[in-house]
Amino acid sequence: MMLPLASGSVSWYLTRSTGAVALILLTASVALGVADVKRLSSERWPRFMIDALHRNVALLSICFLAVHIITAVLDSFTSIPLVDAIVPFIGSYRPFWLGLGAVSFDLLLAVTITSLLRQRLGYGTWRAVHWLSYASWPIALVHGLGTGSDTKGTWMLTLDLLCLVAVLAAIGSRVGAIWSEHPERGRLTLGGAGVFLVFLAFWVPSGPLAADWAKRAGTPTANLHHLPSSAKR
Repeated sequence: MMLPLASGSVSWYLTRSTGAVALILLTASVALGVADVKRLSSERWPRFMIDALHRNVALLSICFLAVHIITAVLDSFTSIPLVDAIVPFIGSYRPFWLGLGAVSFDLLLAVTITSLLRQRLGYGTWRAVHWLSYASWPIALVHGLGTGSDTKGTWMLTLDLLCLVAVLAAIGSRVGAIWSEHPERGRLTLGGAGVFLVFLAFWVPSGPLAADWAKRAGTPTANLHHLPSSAKR
């Protein structure tokens, strides 16, 4: 039988921890991909090793995401049906922010499935879908900020910031490498990153870090009384 949230259920702690680990792994996978694994290879780290690292980190992130979803569904704090973790924006618990998590998971699932069928789909189709993994990262970050119970914790904010810095560093590396040949692509990439940073700068203080966010985010009234004090503020 699950322990109530107030005393700290095992599933609740697993949901929180696996979500954080999944974000770290997804960040590493996206950073490796954005920085371009081919350019990271050397005599000491040949390309096939970097490719394998990139692929294995991505698969491991999917595994942690699966555990994150399963434990959230099993947790007794609120009712989150499994379908809510797959079909976006249909749930009753923080529907928009939980829905973003479903979108991110669906994108990664599409990348995984097409990677397994790569030989049949062809390189062009596979690569087009593969780019979805890059879109999944900012969506996952916003999902965690919007629905995570540890968002206001110093450790979680630090983790989010480090993940953001890692991806921005990879983007800077990639833009620097392609600028001479594709300046328009570099400007587009920097522009997209800039828009996302501006969004975070305005939204995070007025959203997840603001007072009464749990209620404004869509937490059912019945659950508000059982949230830890740090998550209610």
